[in-house]
Amino acid sequence: MWKGRFQKATAALLTQYGESISFDWRLYKHDIAGSVAHAKGLHHIGVLSAEELSLITEGLLSIGREIEAGEFEFKIELEDIHMNIEAALTERIGAAGAKLHTARSRNDQVATDVRLYCRDAVAETVGKLRSMQRALVACARRHPAAVVPGYTHLQRGQPVLFAHHLLAYVEMFDRDAARLADALGRIDVMPLGSGALAGSTVPLDREFVAKELGFPRVSQNSMDAVSDRDFIAELVFDLALVGAHLSRLSEDIILWASAEFGFITLSDAHTTGSSLMPQKKNPDIAEITRGKSGRLYGNLMSLLTTIKGLPMTYNRDLQEDKEPLFDSLDTVGIALEIFAEMVGEMEVNEGRTRAACGDPFLFATDIADYLVKKGTPFREAHEIVGGLTARSVETGVGFPDMDLDVYRGFSAAFEDDVFALFDIEAALAARTAIGAPSPEGVAAQLARWDGELGEG
Repeated sequence: MWKGRFQKATAALLTQYGESISFDWRLYKHDIAGSVAHAKGLHHIGVLSAEELSLITEGLLSIGREIEAGEFEFKIELEDIHMNIEAALTERIGAAGAKLHTARSRNDQVATDVRLYCRDAVAETVGKLRSMQRALVACARRHPAAVVPGYTHLQRGQPVLFAHHLLAYVEMFDRDAARLADALGRIDVMPLGSGALAGSTVPLDREFVAKELGFPRVSQNSMDAVSDRDFIAELVFDLALVGAHLSRLSEDIILWASAEFGFITLSDAHTTGSSLMPQKKNPDIAEITRGKSGRLYGNLMSLLTTIKGLPMTYNRDLQEDKEPLFDSLDTVGIALEIFAEMVGEMEVNEGRTRAACGDPFLFATDIADYLVKKGTPFREAHEIVGGLTARSVETGVGFPDMDLDVYRGFSAAFEDDVFALFDIEAALAARTAIGAPSPEGVAAQLARWDGELGEG
């Protein structure tokens, strides 16, 4: 492609070192779509005849079909997907194919291809996030009455419905989907027509080409257009945050599936055994996913490091943008799919979770609230219940089994009705604020999510 300037062939090691076809081949659909639109744009301004446009379009589509079928031979010496397709096209249709690159550089071509790819990838990833949310909602619906301790610092805090705990992750994944949808607005800008860095003297109608490709906007600065990879960094960040949320859910599932907790049972299809210990049933999906969060963070840091010191405009360093992007999309995609499957078959051991909620200390905050309702300032109530807790630890007598005289020894505000606090259903029902885990509130949230998520 540059043989007019150079007198020696490219060194074999440089060819091997500089190629990107081994990973950017997956842009082929988007490269073909961009090239077809560019050809239509050239025909629109009279650079290509109708016959040439037809030859180019049919040639490109036939190449696409061959790649799809695994019949196309990629050549490493042609470096990337763009030149592999263009060279094959020119070989097949002759001079018309050689005209296709008029008023176009690989710089604006690849920027366009990647934006088209990211646009499709966002839609696909959001779809998988929605499937993950639906799996969590379905699991919550299978166990509407299950109760579980809520934890802070991995210490039992207050009782909640298990469904409420799962819905916390539904909220997280909803924010992930919203971030991706928001990122789409910055992805959906067409750089094609920016050339290598300064556009072209050929009078392209960029708005016409943008309409062909479904871009609502065109870039407004040619130098920025060919060197901007902010949209990839933003997408890779969003995917890293999905990974963080999956990792948090993984940690909960790993704990819940342990013999110490025993809160859930995972299906045989989504667990593995031990090569040595025949009794083992390991939550490998959760462990692998927790591990992959580090990979996702690494991809983000790799990309940010690549772009941080680049002068204007395009630099070959930017070839390093695609592997982190592709890997993050692949990693998050399969993690969401397998996690949704696993949660879809996960069962809650309601007896174990209810037994864990039998810990009387889970009602400590309720006792403090009781005193507040009786007129005791909260800080004073907190100190009183702290004293009761120390007494319980010292004597081994739980809150429900203490005599009223013991309570009144700490505060005269205590009356017989304090013992009504130690009913878990009543405790949950009393938490009626928006977002709290009362059965009525959780049922309303499940209904809301059913409406928003549909059946998929």
